[in-house]
Amino acid sequence: MAYEHGIRVLENATSLPAPISSTAGVPVVFGTSPVNLAADVAAAVNKPVLCNNFAEAKAKLGYSDDYANFTLCQAMDAFFKAFGVGPVVFVNVLDPATHKTAITAISDVALTSGVYKIDETGMILDSIVVKDHSDSSTLIPGTDYTLDFDSEEKVVVTVTKTGVTSIDITGNKISPSAVVAADVVGAIDAATDTATGIEVIRDVYPVTGRFPSLLLAPGWSQNTTVGAALALKCEDINGMWKCECVVDLDSSSSGAAKYTDVPTKKSAAGYTSPHMILVWPKVMYGGQQMFLSAMYAAMVTYTDINNDNTPSLYPSNRPLRVAGAVNAAGKAINLDKLAANTLNAVGVVTVLNLNGYKAWGNNTAAYPDVTDPKDRWIACRRMFSWWGNTFIESYLEKVDNPANYRLIESIVDSENVRGNALVSTGKCAGIRMEYRQEDNPIGNVLDGKIRFRQYLAPYTPAEDIVNVLEFDPSMIETALGGE
Repeated sequence: MAYEHGIRVLENATSLPAPISSTAGVPVVFGTSPVNLAADVAAAVNKPVLCNNFAEAKAKLGYSDDYANFTLCQAMDAFFKAFGVGPVVFVNVLDPATHKTAITAISDVALTSGVYKIDETGMILDSIVVKDHSDSSTLIPGTDYTLDFDSEEKVVVTVTKTGVTSIDITGNKISPSAVVAADVVGAIDAATDTATGIEVIRDVYPVTGRFPSLLLAPGWSQNTTVGAALALKCEDINGMWKCECVVDLDSSSSGAAKYTDVPTKKSAAGYTSPHMILVWPKVMYGGQQMFLSAMYAAMVTYTDINNDNTPSLYPSNRPLRVAGAVNAAGKAINLDKLAANTLNAVGVVTVLNLNGYKAWGNNTAAYPDVTDPKDRWIACRRMFSWWGNTFIESYLEKVDNPANYRLIESIVDSENVRGNALVSTGKCAGIRMEYRQEDNPIGNVLDGKIRFRQYLAPYTPAEDIVNVLEFDPSMIETALGGE
C-alpha cells in the first residue's frame, strides 16, 4: 500500500434505500442465479433463501444483469430496486455440480507480480486447479495461491509461493444453458427425501417461518409445464397454506406474439386455476427485457405492504415502473383500452399506458369459465387465501388445547374482532365467525374435531364505472329566458 500524506476523498457506490418490509406472507421466486459468486454455494442450490434486501440477495445468490441466463436477478431488481420491498424467498436451481462445462485448459501463462486473471466468467472456484508449469506440481489453494472475483466477475489468481513464474490452469464454469424446465419443476428424491425446483416450496415455511404469498418463475413460467406446476403448488402447501402464482404467457413467435394470439394461446395452455394470475406481455426495465411476472409480483407486494399488509386492494390500474411493453422479439406492444379489455375478458392481466405504464386486469386465469366472485376476482381470491393463512398462523398454538367453551369462545371472539377491524378500515365488506352446534355433533367433539363457520366478503372491484350523460333543453331555456 502506498504511503499516504495529505488529504483525499473516496466515493462509495450509491446505496439502495432499505426496503419496506412485509409482515405477512413472502413471495417465492424460482429460477437461476450466478451461484458461483455466492458466499456459500452449497446453501444456495435448491434451498429457500430468504433475502431482506438487494445486498443480501447478491451475497447469498450472486447477481448479474444478464436476465436471460440468470432469471432470479430480474426479480431481485424488480423487488429491491424498482419497488424497494422485501423480504423475498429465492430458490436457485442452477447446480454447479451438474450445470457446468470445462474451460479450455490454460497452459504456461506468465505471472505479473504473481497475479493472473482468468478471462472467463462463471468460473466455479472449487473446480480450479493451478499447477506450477515448471514442474507440473499442483499448487495448494489457500497456501500457495488465492482466488478472488474482480468487478468483472472474473477470477484473479494470486500466487504466493516463491519461485513460481508461470502456471497451468484447468477448471469448470457454470452453464446456465444446461438448466431445463424439468429442473425448475423439480422433484422429490424418495431415497434422500430432498426436494428440487418448485418442490422446494415445502421447505419454505419450515426454514423461514413465513408462509408463501405469491409463487413465480420469471423466465421459466412461459413454459406451460412450469406454469402448470406453479398453479398446482398453490394449494395445501405443508398441509396448511394457500397462495397465488403469477405466470407469464409466452410472447414469442411460437406463443402469443401479438394480443390477438392471447386467447388461443391461453386456451391451448389449459390455464383455468383460480390461484393463477396470468400476465402478458414482457416489459422493459433498465434497458432490457424483463418478464412481467417479476415486476407485477413486486408491485402487488408493494401494494399489500402499503395497505397494512392486507391484499384487499386490486393490483390493476397501478404503476409498474417500467419503460414499455414488448413481446419476446422486442417489438413494442402498445395496447389501447379496447385491446387490453379483450385480454381481461379471457382472464389475462396486461399492461396499458395511461400516462405511465400500469397493470390492467382484475380476473384470475379461471375467468371466464369460473364466475364465482371468490375465485374470479384477484383481490377476492387473494383475500381468501391470506385470511385462511393468517387464521392458521394465529391459532396454530391452540391445537391440542382442551376443547372447552373457553377455547371456542376465544377463537370466535378473536376472529370477529379481527374481522371488524378490517371492516372498519374499509378493507372488507364484512367478516363473521360462528360456532354451530349442528356442525359439531358430540361424536366429532369426542373424536377431537371442532368446526367453525366464517363468512368473508371482500369488495369486488369498481371495474366498470358508467356516467350516463343526457342533454337537458330546459337548462338552455332557463339560461336564455332571463328573469
